[in-house]
Amino acid sequence: MLRTSAPNEKVDLMFRALSDRTRLRLLSLLRGGEACVCDLVATLGVPQPKVSRHLAYLRRAGLVTARRDGFWMHYALAPATTPFHKSLLGCLGCCFASVPELAKDAARLGRSAACSAGDCCG
Repeated sequence: MLRTSAPNEKVDLMFRALSDRTRLRLLSLLRGGEACVCDLVATLGVPQPKVSRHLAYLRRAGLVTARRDGFWMHYALAPATTPFHKSLLGCLGCCFASVPELAKDAARLGRSAACSAGDCCG
């Protein structure tokens, strides 16, 4: 039996959130800090509705937070609220380091960060 200090429902939701490639890519990108949805869309090369849908799933799982800035949404990793959540984030960091696609995503995000250059989503 899995023992955590998080409710089982939240643990299940967190693990389901990690079962999708796009969500894993988003989590990896957000390890570098807050990002605007437009930068995430450009980096991943997928339609905005798909990115937003996956970010909403990650929010429900308690893995990311969002803040609105005018018309744009900015996302960041949620701070760990339980020892389980903290361990999960640490595990992801170790695992992400060995996936070449995630390193390429991070490099693309660094080059295409329109919001940080003041040219957000427009």
